[in-house]
Amino acid sequence: MRPKPARRSNRERTETTRAELIAAARRLFIEKGYAETATPDIVAAAGLTRGALYHHFADKQALFRAVVENEAQVVAQEIDRASPSTLPPREALVQGGEAFLAAMAQPGRTRLLLLDGPAVLGRIAMDEIDGRHAARTLREGLAFAAEADAVPRSIPIDAVAHLLSSAFDRAALAIAAGADPTDYKVALAAMIDGILIRAA
Repeated sequence: MRPKPARRSNRERTETTRAELIAAARRLFIEKGYAETATPDIVAAAGLTRGALYHHFADKQALFRAVVENEAQVVAQEIDRASPSTLPPREALVQGGEAFLAAMAQPGRTRLLLLDGPAVLGRIAMDEIDGRHAARTLREGLAFAAEADAVPRSIPIDAVAHLLSSAFDRAALAIAAGADPTDYKVALAAMIDGILIRAA
């Protein structure tokens, strides 16, 4: 007699349903775009009901925000993995930047985070999300370099992080449009070196 499968807890069922909705929504937002994706399409793709969707998310925009948060979190995890604190500051910044570009090369990610994200959620909301994820890793990398006296104390770290973050975003968009990733990696490394060279 085979043992009965363990029953999932309410929390496990809730997390599974939420993950299924986010995964289905992600696919459709990438394929069709936010505006052309309707909630009935999402629940059909997830094999769930509209009631399940609205139990977890207030509306389509709230679901889109959850998709964007997930994507941003994955990107930050890839950066953190590629730039451990054991690396020297320059290598951590360069390798973290290359990890960002590699993570953003995942099909559809630039559309979600850099095109539809700001259009749907607004620039302030996207800056807030980015500030907890990729921009946070860049700011921490620059702060680490400053603590190691690799950046002059007169340089405002937050401003530099904001500008470099914008440069990385533009590079990701260009690469997604077909540009040579190597060119942008070289250019971004040169920008980082331009900041660090002044520490001599």
